[in-house]
Amino acid sequence: MEEELELCKEDMERNLANLRNNFSTLRTGRASARMLDSVEVEYYGDRISLISIASVSVPEARQLLVKPYDRNDIKAIIAGINAANLGLTPINDGNVIRLNIPALTEERRREIAKTAKKYAEEGKIAMRNARRDCLDMIKEAEYPEDMQKKLEADVQKLTDEYCKKVDEEYSVKEKDIMTI
Repeated sequence: MEEELELCKEDMERNLANLRNNFSTLRTGRASARMLDSVEVEYYGDRISLISIASVSVPEARQLLVKPYDRNDIKAIIAGINAANLGLTPINDGNVIRLNIPALTEERRREIAKTAKKYAEEGKIAMRNARRDCLDMIKEAEYPEDMQKKLEADVQKLTDEYCKKVDEEYSVKEKDIMTI
């Protein structure tokens, strides 16, 4: 009985962590090494993550420093950053790549906020899917009707709680994005 709820809670917790991860890749006007997590680089015919062939650091509040493990990969890294469409212009210093984070315009902030809203909606959908899976498990377990109703109510309460957490995460991120 409790194991279904526990599995549902673990699934929702995993979905919430995924949402936080998605939010961390959004630009807010400050430099963050997580901004480059989605960048893929052409590496000997394969597409691999930038962070597997270079280190990313934040020397200043508005600058990222990408230091490739092999200097020969600089051109591929620059091409990958440009292809990722992050709105950043890579500057090749010979051994490292500098990325200056420009100040966000009001229009760009609104676009990023829309993306954050989309991530939040996807997070809520994931929570509802977890609820559906849990309700299916409860029905398959063939509990007595009164116990089944109580479990369904508990699952709904858990879903509401996690959807509220998604909304809270979104409002914090939106405030962060819209703050100049």
